[in-house]
Amino acid sequence: MTGCSSGPATAGASCGSARTAAGVPVVITVAKGSVNCKTAIRVENEYAARISGGQVRGNGGGAPVVVSGWTCQGYDTPEVLRTGNASQCRSGGNTILAVLAVPDATKTAA
Repeated sequence: MTGCSSGPATAGASCGSARTAAGVPVVITVAKGSVNCKTAIRVENEYAARISGGQVRGNGGGAPVVVSGWTCQGYDTPEVLRTGNASQCRSGGNTILAVLAVPDATKTAA
């Protein structure tokens, strides 16, 4: 996990990186409200662990699940491909997103 700070991050801020249950790199961002980055990373990591542990219903673990007081849910593949958002977690007026970490095209071009 990278980029964690102890203070709250506001909408649009990146809190660092994590991995989905399938091991895909994602960037954890604050979509709405103000969230402590350590909390955001912890919630997303717990969510991924529950999916990989088979503790979340739905195709590929897509059903909503409560993780440390946050309601988390994965997006379906068409939505992921369209937006890059892999999942979101909400608590009160706060929302965090796990966004696909897209490699820099100039670094991967042959």
